[in-house]
Parts: sequence; structure tokens; C-alpha cells
Amino acid sequence: MIEDKIILVTGGAGFIGSNSCEALLEKNNKVICLDNFSTGRKENIQHLLSNPNFTLITGDIRKLDDCKEAVKGVDCVLHLAALGSVPRSIVDPITTNEVNISGFLNMLVAARDEKVKRFVYAASSSTYGDSMALPKVEDVIGKPLSPYAITKYVCELYADIFYKTYNIDTIGLRYFNVYGRRQDPNGAYAAVIPKFILQLMSNESPIINGNGEHSRDFTYIDDVIQMNMRALGTDSSAALNTVYNVAYGKSSTLNQLVANLKEGLSKYDSRIADVEIAYGPNRAGDIPHSLASIEKAKNRLNYLPQYPLVEGLKSSINWYWNNLKS
Repeated sequence: MIEDKIILVTGGAGFIGSNSCEALLEKNNKVICLDNFSTGRKENIQHLLSNPNFTLITGDIRKLDDCKEAVKGVDCVLHLAALGSVPRSIVDPITTNEVNISGFLNMLVAARDEKVKRFVYAASSSTYGDSMALPKVEDVIGKPLSPYAITKYVCELYADIFYKTYNIDTIGLRYFNVYGRRQDPNGAYAAVIPKFILQLMSNESPIINGNGEHSRDFTYIDDVIQMNMRALGTDSSAALNTVYNVAYGKSSTLNQLVANLKEGLSKYDSRIADVEIAYGPNRAGDIPHSLASIEKAKNRLNYLPQYPLVEGLKSSINWYWNNLKS
């Protein structure tokens, strides 16, 4: 785990970013947060602003000067800033490309010029595209199914080139369906777990795209934080300049997910157990099944996930109920 370093977290006011900033500060690191608050929220980091080891820079990774300012004097970069969501990328591929590729390249150039020692970045399980192989192994991918997936794969290619050409150490983390505290349940592109939790809390019927038998490898935020910290802190040369799956390593169907959510939430409000589930059409760009092999992460970074879906949902439900229930 990384300690006593200066770390830039781009997208640090976001869901994964704010939780990562907290964890890094707990290990006596100095943290610089760069965010333009397009999807990140000031409330996520409000409690950190009084910490003398935390610095907030309001800036945009699409502006090279902002990137150069943010990386001054840092030891490592945790690059989480991106415009997520497959559906959003289908609606607006240009902005997705500008943020996820041009912004990523700006950050790499700024890190190279500042001679930053390590660049850890958020990759995506969407990179596996139309590959039907299960579990997903890092070296076997298919063709991308969305503009978002293309952008995240291009980031991996750029990272590899910057290592080979400029000798900057990089690690890409292919996150699988991350969920947990502070994930935004609102908006057209909200992730499925917080969206369903909010709907069930309001006694509204969640709408599942398809028949509910699509499956995902849902990954709790604390397991993601563990992997972020290990990637930033590893001193093993064999662990660098590659990509890793970040997941729990077990898949659940959307029908199973909703059943677990109803069971967990009904302990707070018994009426939720009787909420009906609605089904809609399949969503463009979605893959039917997702399950990660985490053997590479275990072997090279000693990654050991701690939160099966039931436990992660229990913690998530508790957080949402206490923070969002009016």
C-alpha cells in the first residue's frame, strides 16, 4: 500500500475518486484532487477540504495547462477522470472522445514532462466488447460495442506507448461494475445499483433492460480502493506496465441483484418486498454476460477482494438509506 507520497487524483470528486482520496489520506499521503465537477460533486469531498494534506484544483483534463498545473511535484497519478456510461457515449460520442481520449493524452503528456514516477488509470471491462469468452482474461478481448469502449481501449494503447517510448510506468485497471457509497443514483446515466435502490426506496418499480438474465461481476467500492492502493504502491517491476481486471470474480444476474436489493431494503421498509419489477428492451451496446478472472491481480498485486455481492449491497443499502431517505 502506498504511504507518505504526493498523489494527484483526477476526477477526485467523483464516486470512485472521492473514496480513493479518503483512503490515500488515511495512509498519510498528500492528495491533490483535480475535477471540473461535470459529473463529480463538491459534496463528495466537502469533508476533506479542511484536511491540510488535501488540495482541490478546479480544472478540466481537456485543457493541457490545467493538467500541467495539477501534476507539479507529484509522485504518482491516479487518473479516474472520464465521461462514463455506454448509453451517454452513444448519444454524444464527440464529448466522450474529447474527455476520455484527448483528456487522457493531456494527462500522460503532463505526467511525462513532470517526470511522474507512476501513472495508474481507470480502464474498463467494456474493452472486452463482443468477446464471448468467460471468465474475461486480460489478454483476450473482442471488438468494442460502444464509443465509450473504444475510448477506454485507446487509453490502454496510449499508456503502453508512453511506457515504451517515454519510460513512464503505467498500470491500467479494468473496473467491473463498481458500486457502493456515494455513487450517484440520479440522472439519465445513473448506474443500475444506486438507481434501483433509489427507486425501491420510493416504492417504484425498477425497469430491467432485457429479461433480467444478463449477468455482471459487481464489484464493491472497497475492493476497488484496495486495488487502487496496491497499483499505486507496488514495488514489483513485474506488476507494472500492464492491465488488470478489478472485480470480485463472481457474476450475478440482474434478477438476482434485484431480489437481493428487495430483501435488503425490506428490512427498512416491509412494503418494498411487494414492489413489482418491470422489464424493458435490451440496451444498445450492452454485453450479455460479464465475469472477470482476477488471477493476474492476485498473483502480481496480491489483490484479494473482501466483499461478495450480498455484503457489499448490505453496506450500500445502509449508506443510501441513511443519506438519501427523506
